[in-house]
Amino acid sequence: MNFPAHWLRAMIMRSSCNCFGKNSSVLMGVEFRVPKNITVGNHTVINKNVLLDGRGGHLKIGNNVDIAQETNIWTLEHDVHDDYHIDIGAGITIEDYVWIASRVTILPGVTIGRGAVVASNSVVTKDIPAMTIYGGIPAKQIGIRKSGLKYQLNYKPWFQ
Repeated sequence: MNFPAHWLRAMIMRSSCNCFGKNSSVLMGVEFRVPKNITVGNHTVINKNVLLDGRGGHLKIGNNVDIAQETNIWTLEHDVHDDYHIDIGAGITIEDYVWIASRVTILPGVTIGRGAVVASNSVVTKDIPAMTIYGGIPAKQIGIRKSGLKYQLNYKPWFQ
């Protein structure tokens, strides 16, 4: 979505699929594949050049989720073991207060638990428990998040 006006991008998302929460933000260059299969909660920020794939299943993003730039979230991939390179897909759930740092790749069928953090450049291939910090390729636990999660994201473009 490359409309320059922040308010216009949000309005288009809300009207096109009725799946975009209040006070959520989507920055320029975000790509939605099959938007009707994508749900974004309230007070969520989706930074620039993020890919959200709804082709292989439902992609559910919770409230107060922070998704940094250049992240790719895939619900569809090819089966590397299939002779015909078939597509296989599965939904993804990103629960409330998740923080996904820049350039993360999330593969089909994953659930990221409430308050979890995924470090930059990680590849998430399996579920991440709540309140844990994961990083690496493939992503593995590297810490525990110690936060009361009392914040509410309220992204404001720099020009407001």
